[in-house]
Amino acid sequence: MTSSGGSSTECIFCRTSEPDGATLVVARGSVSFVILNLYPYNNGHLMVVPNRHAPNLATLTGDEQAELMRLTRHAEIALTEAYSPHGINVGINLGKAAGAGVLDHLHVHVVPRWNGDTNFMTAIGETRVLPEDLNVSVAKLRPIFERLAAADR
Repeated sequence: MTSSGGSSTECIFCRTSEPDGATLVVARGSVSFVILNLYPYNNGHLMVVPNRHAPNLATLTGDEQAELMRLTRHAEIALTEAYSPHGINVGINLGKAAGAGVLDHLHVHVVPRWNGDTNFMTAIGETRVLPEDLNVSVAKLRPIFERLAAADR
């Protein structure tokens, strides 16, 4: 898959954007998808990703922008319903200096947060504490996203 963002055959998000992509995908739109982060900071750590290999917001089409925001909204609703977090971080890291783990393929992180959560473990202990298996998270979130998509029709 290539685009104005350049060759993306090695991009994990481009491989996942295909219909038979990763099992951690919880929702698919027409031009973007929602996937659980394989290396999450907290249970339910989602990423909303355009199918097209686009490096930044400026290169998205109007349809991509609209669906990216609609699915980010759905992610907020689904995480609130499934996990009852005290807050949610929503963010985009553009470029290596900004902390992007996958360079040149824009993605929106949607991370549920709780008062006193254990994010310090990553910084201090170089480990992550997740009491829920990713497959359990998928099973919890997919039906919510399906219901939200049906309500948008």
